[in-house]
Amino acid sequence: DPLMTTADAVPRPLPRTTDNVLLAEAGSGTPVRLESIVKEFGATRVLHGVDLDIAPGEFVSLLGPSGCGKTTLLRILAGLEHSTGGAVLLGGRDVSAVPTSRRDSGMVFQSYSLFPHLRVAENTAFGLRRRGVGKTDAARRAADALDLVGLGHLAERYPHELSGGQQQRVALARALVTEPRVLLLDEPLSALDAKVRVQLRDEIRRIQLRLGITTVFVTHDQEEALAVSDRIAVMNAGRIEQIGTPEELYQRPASPAVAAFVGVSSLVPGVVAGDVVHVWDFDLPLQTTTLDGPVEVFLRPEHVRLVRSPDAGTRAEVQESTFLGSFRRTLVRTTDGVLVQVQHPADERVEYADTVTIAIDPHPVAVRPAPGRSEPSVRTGGPLA
Repeated sequence: DPLMTTADAVPRPLPRTTDNVLLAEAGSGTPVRLESIVKEFGATRVLHGVDLDIAPGEFVSLLGPSGCGKTTLLRILAGLEHSTGGAVLLGGRDVSAVPTSRRDSGMVFQSYSLFPHLRVAENTAFGLRRRGVGKTDAARRAADALDLVGLGHLAERYPHELSGGQQQRVALARALVTEPRVLLLDEPLSALDAKVRVQLRDEIRRIQLRLGITTVFVTHDQEEALAVSDRIAVMNAGRIEQIGTPEELYQRPASPAVAAFVGVSSLVPGVVAGDVVHVWDFDLPLQTTTLDGPVEVFLRPEHVRLVRSPDAGTRAEVQESTFLGSFRRTLVRTTDGVLVQVQHPADERVEYADTVTIAIDPHPVAVRPAPGRSEPSVRTGGPLA
């Protein structure tokens, strides 16, 4: 069973401080369990008996294309939607019938949802005041939360005086200030520009580790999920296709759908014979398959290299080459018309229409049945199919 049970979880060590109440009272996280969650909207079933165990203090991402059910599952966990069947357990307690306000969870949405007429400090303290916390104590805890997200110096500003990234940090502080047992993040970075998105992504992970709070993060961006998650649940059509660490999903996808969605791959023709697949002049080990005969092979660009000897690989022509800092990614077309992504050192320059030779390193590969079409294709991560 690929699912981690809460009994297997080892609480992570947490810092103990006295200068910030959130850190001083940080616990070891709350276990979360979703049991056979079914959700129907009228005659349409969007979740098909989803099971998921999340260990105390774990950061789990729900990854998948639009419409796969990941946000619906998160909303059921938050209590914003009621499941048609199944149970939601927080800390071993069934909260399926418990309203959102009593589930002790904090949620951050894609839209910042800040009150425009309230200052940053007042926005942050809003949930505390609704819970009856005194004004002085609420102000102190709001200041701690804003310090945690690096915005203590902006406490007296209004939302319209902040950048998008700063507004989302306030939304995060507001979710954390009540010291929830579970933090729920519904694509909180998708409205931000690329650089700010990366900065805030890393900041969320840093804060989550410091607090030790169990976190569920919904995203359709595989790079985000791979960068911050302890484990990732890849969803497709209302089901979890695979759950595992980022390394497991990337290196050992359980299905062709996961292999196509996670990471960058070229689809190249091959022929399975026994426990290997023949691709041009190379024999590659299989990850797992019951297929035989013609297949399509998911080939990672870092497993393809340029070689100097024309007799040591497959001839190809350069179509384009992209500089990506520490490396280049080059698209080539082989003599039989197949497009292949090659990852190589940045100082290994090639030009359009150059003739090159490529070789494939013998790493285990995923395959899927050949579709019976003749035109070449290249996949760079995309919708599950």
